[in-house]
Order: sequence, then C-alpha cells, then structure tokens
Amino acid sequence: MSSSAERSSGNLSPLSSSTIIYGGIAWAIISLLFFLLFGITSPGQESPFWYVISTYFLECIPFLVASILCFRNWRSPQIASGRNVWLGLALGNLFYLMGGLIFGVWELYFNLNPDVSLADVFYLSSYVCLGVGMFLAVIPRRLNLELWQGLTIIAIAIVGMALAALLLFAPSFQSSTPESPDLTIAYSISDSTTPLVVKENNGIVISAIKSSQITKSEANQSTNHNSPRWAIELDKSLSAYSNQLTTLYIGCDVILLIIASSLLLAFWGGRFSQSWQMIAAATFCLYIADMWFKYAETRPNYQSGGLPEVFFVFSGVLFAIGAALEYQISSRSRRGSRRRAEKVA
Repeated sequence: MSSSAERSSGNLSPLSSSTIIYGGIAWAIISLLFFLLFGITSPGQESPFWYVISTYFLECIPFLVASILCFRNWRSPQIASGRNVWLGLALGNLFYLMGGLIFGVWELYFNLNPDVSLADVFYLSSYVCLGVGMFLAVIPRRLNLELWQGLTIIAIAIVGMALAALLLFAPSFQSSTPESPDLTIAYSISDSTTPLVVKENNGIVISAIKSSQITKSEANQSTNHNSPRWAIELDKSLSAYSNQLTTLYIGCDVILLIIASSLLLAFWGGRFSQSWQMIAAATFCLYIADMWFKYAETRPNYQSGGLPEVFFVFSGVLFAIGAALEYQISSRSRRGSRRRAEKVA
C-alpha cells in the first residue's frame, strides 16, 4: 500500500517526469505556432514590442525550469551519471537565463545594439559550464567507438566547422552594400539656418532647416533614449571586441557540437540513453539558434524574434526534459535495486 501511495503521489507531483515532458512538448508547440503566426513580417517592417518581449518570455521560462531540474538532480544522491555533471548543466542553464534577461534589457529598455553586451559574460560562462558538464558525463563511459560512429563525429565536426567558417569569413551585409553614385549632398551653414541641397537622380531638392530645430530634435532623441551614460560608454567599449567575441562564440558552438555528438554515441542504446539524447538534441538546437543569431546580427536593423530563434526555446525545453528523464530513471533504478536487496535478505 505504501509503495503504491508513493507512486501515485509522485505521478501527481508538479515536477513529475510526465508533467514536465508533456508540459515541455506543449510549450514547444505553442512557441512554434507563436513564432510562425506573428514572427514573419514584411521586409523593412519591425516586429511590435509585445511580440518581441513575448519571445523573451517563451525563451527564458524553459531555461529557468531546466536549471531548477538540473539543480534537483545535483542534490539527489540517486543520480547515476554523477552529481557534478548536473551541477555543470544547472549552472549552464542558469547563466544562459541570466544572459537572456540582460540581453533583453540591453535591447528593449536601453535601446542599444545587443551584438556585444554584459550578457556575453553570462553566455560564455554558460558555454563553459555546459561543456564541462557534458564532458564529465562522457569521460566515465570509456568510448570504444565503432567505425561508423567515429566517422559520424568527424562528419558532424567538419560540417559544423564549415558552417562556422562560412559565417565567420562571410562579408557583412552592410559592407557589401554599394553606395549610390547618383547622390550628392552639399551643406552650407549660416547663422540662422542650415540650407540642405540634395541632388538625387538628376533632381535637386532644397530645404532649409533651422539649427535650433536640429538641436531640439537631438534633445528629444536623447530624452526618449533610456540608456544611462555608463551603458552607452560600455557599449562603445565592448563594440571594439565584436569580431573577437563572434570568433569565440563560434568556436564554443563547434566544441559543444562535437561533445554533444560524442555524448549521443556514448549513451547510444543504454539505460540512460533517452535523457542524454535529449541533452544532445538541446545542444544541437542551441547551435542552430546561435548560428542564426550570428548571421542575423550582421544584417542592418537587427531585431530579436526571428523564426529560427524558436530553437532557443527548443533547447531549453529539451534540457528540462532530459533532466526530468534522468531523475526518473535514476529513481526507478535505485528503488529496483533496493527491492532486490530486500528479497535476498
């Protein structure tokens, strides 16, 4: 009676594996539909504010849940794959969540270009923690790969590095845009007005703008801008390292991709294969989303919320499902061994 009562109460728990799995699948489907319905805009049209902030909500909640579940696995003595493994994964998801929150503030509240920001500190820390956690999971397996498994890892590494190199060495969209040869602008400045003469396509347009009006418009822009001075100065300082950070991100993505491939093959067909297949799939989704972001930020007027960014949501959901499956399998395995010991006694 007691065992059946514990089993029923575990199934009804808010953090039970079935609840997390079905909830994660539902969250992923709702997110995909949301991105499909509202994320595709006409060329040159920006997404509304409510849509962009909703995408941040859809992306951050799965990483929050995943970090909580990974910390639960770390604190549980029943976890078979090692508590340090899940500590690394928990910190990785937590740092990614913090990076996403800072990234949103940087873009939506400060109105600054988010290609380089304070969020990168947490994003890079997340890569390190996720890589260490997955590496610690692979080490005890003592990989004896067959030929096809080794070739699979090599092929995935080559494809990942090829895509990374293509993205890294591709010219920026802005630098490849030619300047219009038919546009000539001349300024003449007087005390009261600033006449502007523009010759475009053999047509001349002359307008006079008072310098006081220019000063007022600039003042209004600075007033409406929510960026504090320290954030603007920090953004200017960090922008100088944009290319180096892009290279570092791409390198980390490729390394995580290789570790995830090894992890997938290491747990292939084992008792814990399902949970680590989810973790590997989460890493693949993270790689796809990161590659898209590094490509999208080279385009002018980048704004969050593009359709491929739904893979960020998938990544957090898969991390959460993998942690739930690991906890469930480890708990069942420990209860089964305890029952066998009681029968022998």
